[in-house]
Amino acid sequence: MNFPRVRPRRLRASENIRRLVRETHISIDDFIYPLFLKHGKSIKEEISSMPGNYHFSIDRLDGEIEEIVNLNIPGVILFGIPPYKDEHGTGAYDPEGIIQEGVRKIKALAPDLLVITDVCLCEYTSHGHCGEVENSFILNDPSLELIGKTALSHAEAGADMVAPSDMMDGRVDAIRTLLDSRGFSHIPVMSYAVKYASAFYGPFREAADSPPKFGDRSTYQMDPANSREAIKEVRLDISEGADIIMVKPALSYLDIISKVKDMLDVPVAAYNVSGEFSMIKAAAARGWIDEKKIALEILTSIKRAGADIIISYFAKHVAKWLEQ
Repeated sequence: MNFPRVRPRRLRASENIRRLVRETHISIDDFIYPLFLKHGKSIKEEISSMPGNYHFSIDRLDGEIEEIVNLNIPGVILFGIPPYKDEHGTGAYDPEGIIQEGVRKIKALAPDLLVITDVCLCEYTSHGHCGEVENSFILNDPSLELIGKTALSHAEAGADMVAPSDMMDGRVDAIRTLLDSRGFSHIPVMSYAVKYASAFYGPFREAADSPPKFGDRSTYQMDPANSREAIKEVRLDISEGADIIMVKPALSYLDIISKVKDMLDVPVAAYNVSGEFSMIKAAAARGWIDEKKIALEILTSIKRAGADIIISYFAKHVAKWLEQ
């Protein structure tokens, strides 16, 4: 009705005009880079389903941390592969465990790099589940003590932030209470508050050696069909003391990121997960897509949906692309 006076194409006419009116921008300041630490010596092994990502032994971290710092990536989130696993995941809260040693090493190499630790038991349990198990049932309340002990051990090692990903009810309260009582009230909790039982985690399970040995994780991770439940989970975790709320995965849950952002006055993180990363890598390797353009488009959509923080295996790529 207003045509020809109103012509939206006027503001698309050149790249510089498009830059001026662009609504959403991604910056390296938005990104956290995941690292996989593995017990042993002289290990730098590429993860077959996640090209360009590696298992590192602690003695091989120096070059990787130097690159991350030089790329100006604000922080890393750590996942550990221990030397042994048992029913109770004792490696998760061992003061000399792989993550605890990794935190100490990274903070010695780069004191200002933000070190976040994933707090869960699945990588450390012989059954591959995120809590204590009895008769093939994952026990909620007995698991909270172990999850709290894990978070505390990370803080004692020097972690700057802890990120519980187990999805046990009440774990944020358990962690916050324990940290506060032990002199770590300054350590933030980034809660995987909205973590779906997603098929997009396949490559990660290879990377973290954490597939469940029986059943799946649908009794504690969220049903991908649900959105109102996400709001319930967020409200619970905020009331228990979460400082940052995470939605995982990101790409199939942009609507959830947007809803969570609209209701919150705390930062929202989104995890651009392994399956999202590996699909792009696989298609790009076959020449079907332009990896850089597709990746940046997806990451921009995650930011546009409302994410303040993006955990992504593309973080190093983004830093290099933005420099160019």
